[in-house]
Amino acid sequence: MTTVLPTLSCEVAIVGAGPAGLMAAQRLAEQGRQVLVLDGKATAGRKFLLAGKGGMNLTHSEDLAHFVARYGCASAWLAPLLQDFGPSALRAWAQDLGIATFVGSSGRVFPSDMKAAPLLRTWLVRLRSLGVRFAMRHQWQGWNHAGQPCFATAQGTQPVQANALVLALGGGSWPQLGSDGTWQALLAGQGVAVQPLQPANCGFDVQGRDGRGWTDLFAQRFAGAPLKNVAISVVAADGVVLQRQGEFVITATGVEGSLIYALGASLRDALQQQGQAQFALNLLPGWSTEKIQAAIAHPRGSRSLSSHLKSRLGLDGVKLALLYELLSKEQMHDPIALAQAVQALPIALQAPRPLAEAISSAGGVQCDAVDAGLMLKALPGVFCAGEMLDWEAPTGGYLLTACFATGVRAAQGVQAYLQGQG
Repeated sequence: MTTVLPTLSCEVAIVGAGPAGLMAAQRLAEQGRQVLVLDGKATAGRKFLLAGKGGMNLTHSEDLAHFVARYGCASAWLAPLLQDFGPSALRAWAQDLGIATFVGSSGRVFPSDMKAAPLLRTWLVRLRSLGVRFAMRHQWQGWNHAGQPCFATAQGTQPVQANALVLALGGGSWPQLGSDGTWQALLAGQGVAVQPLQPANCGFDVQGRDGRGWTDLFAQRFAGAPLKNVAISVVAADGVVLQRQGEFVITATGVEGSLIYALGASLRDALQQQGQAQFALNLLPGWSTEKIQAAIAHPRGSRSLSSHLKSRLGLDGVKLALLYELLSKEQMHDPIALAQAVQALPIALQAPRPLAEAISSAGGVQCDAVDAGLMLKALPGVFCAGEMLDWEAPTGGYLLTACFATGVRAAQGVQAYLQGQG
């Protein structure tokens, strides 16, 4: 028989010690609420720390209208939250913790030391000084017969008595860090509308000329190779052509990287709805069609085609190899077909990489399942924040900013709810 531990009591229980949960905890503690944060892992902010290993991208400096538009179909729903707590407010919050920020050349905003750990340590010190308590290694298991949230611990089942509950359980990506998506069944069982989680900001497996993917030779030679200064275009479901310029990386099975992530939602949706998807790759986005055609048509004498393309177009390495990988011999030696491929090389995709490999996830608690304060309509007194809500965004600071913004809004919702309860 499972041991039932003595009940922990608090005004507000927050499940999940990521950015959304910690921000909700800070705002509520600043209002004088007694807050208990519970998390299944031994330490707080594990995904936050891992995301910051390559440079802690907090937010983006572009104007708010463009910023909000990055959230696609969730833009209208998130707009009031981001107006309440957007990029400027996030930078001010960091400054209040003593963490200076700067804008990089890409417009992205980083802490001055580019690291996540100092920011998280300072934040946790602030939270504890506000009276926030932490219960780590507490894995949420749903509710007991008395309606109390229950947590599995090494010592037994831990019930919690709280006047309000904030769920900030993350999505389903990087499950080893704690966001494993097991909450979906628990909430669906309580009548909460949940969209299945699926990968976002993820790589894709390609479908090569033989229908199986990259050839072994290409994968062995170029897995990990970056494609820089290129552009891709995708035809969205509504017929609109979406275009982005930047870089991405060849993987052993396909493609990944910032340029792929930027249009990944459209590619993923096309695969789901139509069973196929592709993007057109422009290897020389700064060149006109006429210039490329003239360069290819220039007499090459005794030089090989590869030497000619390198000399006249500057194509070599992985860019040149991609042409040989995806075009037939006839296409490579047809100047018109080759020129078209340089500007619009079709890359067919088979499937997104698994959710566990993705940077973030799409799907989650439907936006119409919560009220304006992010309280679940089916469960009064229970609020949701962060990536477990049904929104997605590309990398570049948008993910973190929305997590913070939903944490702020959930805290406002809790405060209003508790005041209404007297």
